[in-house]
Amino acid sequence: MPTSSAGKTSTAHLRARLSSGVTLIEMMVVVALISLMVGVSYPAITSGIESLRLNAATTGIVSFLDYGLSRAERRQQTVEITIFKDENSLEMRSTEPGFFRKLQLPEGVSIVEVLPALPDDADPNPRRDFLLYPGGTVPPIGLELINRRNVQRVVRVDPITGVPHVETPEQ
Repeated sequence: MPTSSAGKTSTAHLRARLSSGVTLIEMMVVVALISLMVGVSYPAITSGIESLRLNAATTGIVSFLDYGLSRAERRQQTVEITIFKDENSLEMRSTEPGFFRKLQLPEGVSIVEVLPALPDDADPNPRRDFLLYPGGTVPPIGLELINRRNVQRVVRVDPITGVPHVETPEQ
């Protein structure tokens, strides 16, 4: 029986299509390699995210305090800074009616201590004893922050210059 070249081509093409594909073992090897790569890189990624959250919190607090200091000086208004340690947030109010700002710290970042520390028997929450007066002395505001990996930062306002800055405490 004569076979045409077209018949051979279609049969070879059909066999190639049926034999192409991925075996179960090949698929399991690929999944195992991907799992290994994810397992090795996961701790580094989560550590990086925690560091970013702590940096975002410190930057946010510096900006928040700087804004309050600037508002008191430029608008000649008294500004009150309230720190809610349990809620991980800060609020700002002014003598201007309706003025209110709130800063909520990112998840995973907590306020450990409000500086200057009060005596042990007096630990009010919230702390409302930070007033920024136009042309007045800047109170020594400070916040000690910690993230889930126990990395700490301290954000302080320098009472001489009035500039907020970030410190890394020695551990």
